[in-house]
Amino acid sequence: MFEVLVAGVAVLAGGIAAVAGFGIGSLLTPVLAVPLGVKAAVAAVAVPHVVGTALRLWRLRAHVDRDVLKGFGIASALGGLTGALLHGALASPPLRVVFGLLLLLSASAELTGWARRVRLGRTGAWIAGVLSGGFGGLVGNQGGIRSAALLAFPLEPRAFVATATAIALLVDAARMPVYAVTQGGAIVDAAGLVGIATAGVVLGTLGGERILGRIPTVWFRRLVALLIAALGVYMLASG
Repeated sequence: MFEVLVAGVAVLAGGIAAVAGFGIGSLLTPVLAVPLGVKAAVAAVAVPHVVGTALRLWRLRAHVDRDVLKGFGIASALGGLTGALLHGALASPPLRVVFGLLLLLSASAELTGWARRVRLGRTGAWIAGVLSGGFGGLVGNQGGIRSAALLAFPLEPRAFVATATAIALLVDAARMPVYAVTQGGAIVDAAGLVGIATAGVVLGTLGGERILGRIPTVWFRRLVALLIAALGVYMLASG
């Protein structure tokens, strides 16, 4: 039954990520943490995450905003690597509470219209990228805070998801060697669950892609903000 639960959550996670640009780590990590523990779960989820992200990027590659990717994206990858390196030493419940509050603040800014009045320059994009990547790496959940920061850029839905996906793949490339060294044995031990989760994420990604093209931009941004708020509430509760 647990394997069925993992498969179902993985399909849902892949679908949400295809629509909002994040969600695989947010949904799968707490499920896999039950048998594996949090640290091993974060590393194990990185495998279906990188597979689903690579598939999503391949199918949306023509919509990537290269300017945002070169500034915010590279900075986010660097911050993500730093956060992953410090994850074991600094991760703590109070940090998750702060993370949750930041997500709720970002969601509120979008839903109230304040975020649409903010435009990040080159320096601001680098700062936002480093902070969001680093903070996400510390708590093992980078997608939500990255999408929250990306709401400050005027991107249409496909460009938003494609750019978030390209950044996520950069972050995965930066953190996977760290997880391979620190949690490689745990990932191998959980190979069965990792395989089920990966297959589910792929199916969810293909299904969610069909929904993305049907969502108007204004409703898309509100949907992303609501998903970010839900993640913020979860972070507060778990912290």
